[in-house]
Amino acid sequence: MPEEGYIKFNPQWKKTPPLSGDLMERLIDARQQLYRLNLIGAYPSGIGYGNISHRYELPKNSNAFLISGSATGNIALLDSRHFSLVTQVDIDRNKLHCQGPLIASSESMSHAVIYQECPAVQAVVHIHNLPMWQQLLHKIPTTDAKAAYGTPEMALSIVDLLKDTDLKQTGLFVMEGHEEGIFAFGDSLRKAVRIILNSREIIGF
Repeated sequence: MPEEGYIKFNPQWKKTPPLSGDLMERLIDARQQLYRLNLIGAYPSGIGYGNISHRYELPKNSNAFLISGSATGNIALLDSRHFSLVTQVDIDRNKLHCQGPLIASSESMSHAVIYQECPAVQAVVHIHNLPMWQQLLHKIPTTDAKAAYGTPEMALSIVDLLKDTDLKQTGLFVMEGHEEGIFAFGDSLRKAVRIILNSREIIGF
């Protein structure tokens, strides 16, 4: 079982009431779709895996995003209390600012660099699936094997892929240093999810 769920960045978390609205509802629906397919969920130990996010426009902050909170993979049905708003990320200092009922997902830094590097991206999905991971490893853009999940090293490895491969066009990559971990992103929530589902169908899983 891969290591998962432990926050490796320095969180600057402000506990606030949950957000609501159409975006939250769509994010929950997409998460539940992936949960039903066991692409987001929990291992027998109870440790959760996978997360989902969407860009959230704030005044003078175009890179804020709403993301499922830490340790929510093992919750069957999420609601607005299970999400966090990430407002600022400092990769060099390994620091992340967020607010909401929960601390943001341990993978939030990886989501953050995608939003920062790709202004057109509106949604990011991180799932776990061993057969898919094994089939896609090194056949699509793949992060550095030495980069652990949730670290500045992983974030910088993703930036390298965005600059040096066709990742911005394909929206799908594998995390070699994070067994089972796969990321997809797109200019809409539906597209990000569809990239995962299409890949799943293509490899026959």
